[in-house]
Amino acid sequence: MSKQDLAGPSVREIPQGDNMERLVCPDCGFIAYENPKVVVGAVAVWDEKILLCRRAINPRIGFWTLPCGYMEEKETSLEGAQREAWEEAFAKFEPRGILAVYSIPRISQVQIFYLADLISPEVAAGPESQEVALFDWDDIPWGDLAFPSVKWALDHYKEAKNETVIQTRSNPPGELGQMSD
Repeated sequence: MSKQDLAGPSVREIPQGDNMERLVCPDCGFIAYENPKVVVGAVAVWDEKILLCRRAINPRIGFWTLPCGYMEEKETSLEGAQREAWEEAFAKFEPRGILAVYSIPRISQVQIFYLADLISPEVAAGPESQEVALFDWDDIPWGDLAFPSVKWALDHYKEAKNETVIQTRSNPPGELGQMSD
């Protein structure tokens, strides 16, 4: 049997015992589940200044974001958030707790943001950032934030920054991460 004879998961159908259409292999019945991606990141703070990164990659090149990105296989959400902070801003942090979990169904993402304290204010742009900076609240470039969830996380930081035990937040009422521009 050649590789061309093996179709793999290539037929869309509702598998027995399921209620959603999936890609199924017509030869062996293997089901390829397409599940949401997990994004992990942090509102990382030094002396009440918030770390932001100006994106050097698509989507939204040139816009500001929190250090965040896709979680990798075989890492915890915290390990992923710490890795992303290092990759994007050469920053290390200690987590205070999970600040928020957001659902962005239009792009099939779940986003987990930690509230964290930077270990040092020394940060520098990594390969995915044009520049990085620590911003006072009033100096945040609000009109140039990359994604709705960045604003949500910043707003949730303001609510939670003095909490001894961080209460996890979620999407603001009625918000699903729609882009406005």
